[in-house]
Order: sequence, then structure tokens, then C-alpha cells
Amino acid sequence: MQEFIEEVAVVAAVVIAKECVPGRVKTRLNPPLSLEQAAEVAAASLADTVDVITSLPFTRRILAYAGENAPVSADWEVLPQTTGTLDLRLGDVFDAVGEPMVLIGMDTPQVSARHLVPLLRGWPDDADSVFGPALDGGFWALGMREPDGDLIRGVPMSQDFTGRAQLARLRAAGHRVRMLPELDDVDTVDDALRIAAEAPRTRFAGALRGALGEIGVVEIPVTA
Repeated sequence: MQEFIEEVAVVAAVVIAKECVPGRVKTRLNPPLSLEQAAEVAAASLADTVDVITSLPFTRRILAYAGENAPVSADWEVLPQTTGTLDLRLGDVFDAVGEPMVLIGMDTPQVSARHLVPLLRGWPDDADSVFGPALDGGFWALGMREPDGDLIRGVPMSQDFTGRAQLARLRAAGHRVRMLPELDDVDTVDDALRIAAEAPRTRFAGALRGALGEIGVVEIPVTA
């Protein structure tokens, strides 16, 4: 994706994440994984996401983080998350950034440059927002040319209709929305197995293979 670098405009990338503490992250992977193993898999997923964003020509890289010891290098900004429900916290992140931005979560370790192509030459002229739907009905990416947290606050989160509700909110505000590819995200072990097979060379896939190997559950097929 090197050809995009010279044409980049001002677009900030935000990764929203929380500290990977056992019992607080990826608890739906338990069972079969232990809570400690689930936290290790979550940390690997976050590391993959951070690696991808670090490698791309965004002008700012921001970790919106809940926890201590943010796992990013010094060239990242760390924005502490506020309190409240997810819609409120997301809204506060958008209000804090104040320039064209895209936010992604920590549950899509397979994300790569090809999923973010519309933003790698700067903000697309024909869009006010970008939206990446998730297979479970949510979304993995959300961006706005002019960030406005009120376009997120009040949207029901963690539901199978969350993505539709968020997209409807953007369109009701008159936004022209550029759609990004639909991605699977990690909620259950079945999700994790699918994503690890899709992206077998990620840290996430390695951590999952290691965890499952320890308990003798399954071998993840390796694809090209």
C-alpha cells in the first residue's frame, strides 16, 4: 500500500480498547478458554490492530484507552476513556479529536490496509462519514469528516441492530456515507476460529492456537 503514502491528507486513526485484564475482556471465550487465556488472546488482537494502524499513513494515531499501561509506542497519543455507557464514551472520543477521523475497535485483528483504502489518500470528497459493518450486526469502523459525538450518543450498543441504528442516525443527519467492507469480529470461540483461519499469521491466531493447544481442543486450519 506504499503508493498511498505521498497523497495522504489529515485523517486521524483512533483505536478504542480496554486493558486486557482476565475477567474483563473476551469473557465469552470462556469456556473453553480460561479467563487468563481469553485476556491473552484479546491482548494479541489489540496488538495486531495497533501494528496495522502504525504501519499506515494516518497523521495521528490515538489509543482511546480504559486502563493502565497503554500498549502503544511513544508516537501514539493516549486518550483516557470517559465513564458511562459505550455510546457516551464513543461520543466523547469523537468530540475530543476534532478533525477528520476513523475509529476502530480491538476485535478485528484481521484488519489490513485493504479494508481502509478509502481513507489512505485522505478523506474521500464524496463522503461525510465512513462506516464498516460487522457480521454480527454491529460495526467495526466509524469515521466522520467533522466528528460529532451527538451522532453516536443514544444509539443502542452491543445489539444485533446497532449497526443499522448507527447508520440510520448518520443518514438522518444528512451524511453521505462511504461503506467499508463488512468484517467478522471476535465475540465467541467460533468467531475466533474463523478469523484465525482467515488471518493465520497474526499474533491473534498464534495466541489462539497456543491457548487451544494447551487445552487440547482443536487445531486451527492454516490458509494461504
